[in-house]
Amino acid sequence: MIAANKNPQFTKIQELVYELRVAEVMTRNLITVAPDTRMSELRGILRDNRISGAPVVKGDRMIGLVSVEDFITWLTRGGVDCPVEQVMSREVLTLFADEPLVHAVSKLEEHGYGRLPVLDRADNTLLGLITKGDIIEGLLQELQIDYHEEEIHRYRASHFFEDMIADKITINFHYHIHGKSIEQGGEVASDLKRSLKRLGIHPAIVRRAAIATYEAEMNVIIYAEEGRVDVNVEPDVIRIEVRDRGQGITDVARAIEPGYSTAPDWVRELGFGAGMGLPNIKNCARNFDIASTVGRGTTLKISIPTSTKEKRCA
Repeated sequence: MIAANKNPQFTKIQELVYELRVAEVMTRNLITVAPDTRMSELRGILRDNRISGAPVVKGDRMIGLVSVEDFITWLTRGGVDCPVEQVMSREVLTLFADEPLVHAVSKLEEHGYGRLPVLDRADNTLLGLITKGDIIEGLLQELQIDYHEEEIHRYRASHFFEDMIADKITINFHYHIHGKSIEQGGEVASDLKRSLKRLGIHPAIVRRAAIATYEAEMNVIIYAEEGRVDVNVEPDVIRIEVRDRGQGITDVARAIEPGYSTAPDWVRELGFGAGMGLPNIKNCARNFDIASTVGRGTTLKISIPTSTKEKRCA
C-alpha cells in the first residue's frame, strides 16, 4: 500500500475541464470562407466579424484554415491578390465534438494556437470552432448552473447516511469500460460523480473521486481490452478499484513518475502524451495501490476519505 504524499485541493474548474465535452462550449455559428475567396476580401471579413481566423470550407468539408497571421505573411510577401486556398494552412490540428474539454485545453496550450476547428467524429464534417475564450465562458456558465444543482442535491441528501440504521453501511457502484472506445471516455467518471453528489458527499471529495476515476478510465480505454470499476462508499471513505484485462504495465515504478508515458502516437495526438495519469490518481487518494502483470492486466485500488477535515494523508 502506498500512502499519497499530499492532499491537494482540486477545484471545481479542474473537475469541469475533465467532465465537459468540446461540443458543450464550442462556437457553432461560424464565419467561413470558400477556397476561391480573394485575399483582398479576407481583410474585410476578419475585420467586420472581429475574428482572427476562419475555416476554409468546400461543401461541408473543411480543407484548411486561414488566419490573420497568414494574412500578414501574405502582405510581407508582396500581397499579390490570389484565392485564400493558395495561402491557407492545410495541415490543421482539430478536435472532435465528443472529446473531453481537457483535450482542447491541452492542445491549445501545447501548440499555442488561438483556435481549433471541431469536427464530427462520424463523418469529419465541420461543426464548430473552439477558442480559449469559449472555454472560459463555458466554464463560467457551467459553474453557475452546477452551483444551484449542487445546493439542491446537498439539501436533499445531506442526511442520507445519518438516516440509515445499521452496524455498517456500504453502497456499491459497478461500471464496465470498453477498451479503445475514446468517444466514451469520461462517462464512468461522470456517472460516478452524479451518484456521489446525490449521496450528499462534499463537492471537494466528489471532485477528487471524479478526477481519479477519469484518469483510470482513460488508461483502461487506451491500454486495455476492457475493464471494470467497483466503487464502495461508506460513511467515512470511498474505495475505488479498477481492474482491466490487457497488456499490463512493464515498469510500475516508472509509470507512477510524472511525465512518463508509453502512449502510442494516436493517443498523443488526443492530448494524452504527458503521462499515464497515475501521478494524478495518486495525488487524489489517501491510499494508493497498484499491481500489474504483463500480458494479463492491471489492478488499481485507491481510497479517498469523505471528511474534508483530514489535512494529511495516512
